Amino acid sequence: MPTSLVPPFTRDTAIAKVRLAEDGWNSRDPERVSKVYTEDSQWRNRAEFPRGRKEIVEFLTRKWARELDYRLIKELWAFDGNRIAVRFAYEWRDDSGHWFRSYGNENWEFDADGLMQRRFASINDMPIRQEDRKFHWPLGRRPDDHPGLSDLGL
Repeated sequence: MPTSLVPPFTRDTAIAKVRLAEDGWNSRDPERVSKVYTEDSQWRNRAEFPRGRKEIVEFLTRKWARELDYRLIKELWAFDGNRIAVRFAYEWRDDSGHWFRSYGNENWEFDADGLMQRRFASINDMPIRQEDRKFHWPLGRRPDDHPGLSDLGL
């Protein structure tokens, strides 16, 4: 894995940055995840607009209390300079046992130290049957040998 994940990104550093983000989000640890964003980071996530690490932690705490058994895969779409675009899908269930697959795209912008200063996410949820789930690894980091989005036809 590349040792320096700061802009300007190369293909290898962009892919590594995406995987680190996926790993962080799969931890479902709001404090850990918030550390990769600038203190004044600006987000758009669906219809919410968190600003700064404190609001990011609050947002993620609410998210993962509602989205149970959360498993995420991110994939690099494009990169240039200090920006990275990704596509992603994640599976989760609600407290009634109904499963969903959420699809989306994110645009990221980083500061010179490699912290994300802006994140814009567009996300759609699709109900799925439990037997249609594709993400079956134990909670936490996706194993290296688990297929990615393209491999799964997503």
